Amino acid sequence: MMTVFPLIGKVDVFDAVVLANGDFPIADEPLALLHKAPFVCACDGAACSYPDADVYVGDGDSVPPALRERLILVTEQEDNDLTKATRYCVAHGMRKIVYLGASGGREDHLLGNVSLMVRYALEMGVEPLMATDSGWFVVAQGECRFESFTGQQVSIFNVSCTQLCSERLKWDAYPYTQAWQGTLNEASSDDFVLRGNGAYIIYRTYSPKTNC
Repeated sequence: MMTVFPLIGKVDVFDAVVLANGDFPIADEPLALLHKAPFVCACDGAACSYPDADVYVGDGDSVPPALRERLILVTEQEDNDLTKATRYCVAHGMRKIVYLGASGGREDHLLGNVSLMVRYALEMGVEPLMATDSGWFVVAQGECRFESFTGQQVSIFNVSCTQLCSERLKWDAYPYTQAWQGTLNEASSDDFVLRGNGAYIIYRTYSPKTNC
């Protein structure tokens, strides 16, 4: 059965937002997801930038006294706060999770957070979506259809596929062996299809490519 990934403006049903301690979102698309979130679980470092979260998860060193009654104290240091927050959501039955504030500050944090989405999907049963101020990432497996628009910029990051092909992209996908090989592709219709025998990460932009 083909899985369908809608455009971000059609993402209406999800369980929670996990708000990381990166740059607070300013684009309309991630802010819309935050505003309609049924539950916001924030990493404790995001307490000052967003005091309205339902809970804060972490070691508590960044949570002001007025918010500490909503702190879920987790002191172990093996996992980062994003993973601690994800574990909290999963333990409370939340699987469709939107991640915001995961970019900015340091580029290695962004790369690490994007790669963690695969762990959450494959090991924890999460359906993750990570939105930045330019576009959004999802983890997909098998045969999937992605709603799109002509000129949308698309990047594909192969995780475990030894077979991978596409329809309605400017350049045909193949089982990439290096991260850069699937970047900077482009949609040529109102949707595109990917077929793989493993997992892959898809990034789509909010706006089409411009020549200016």
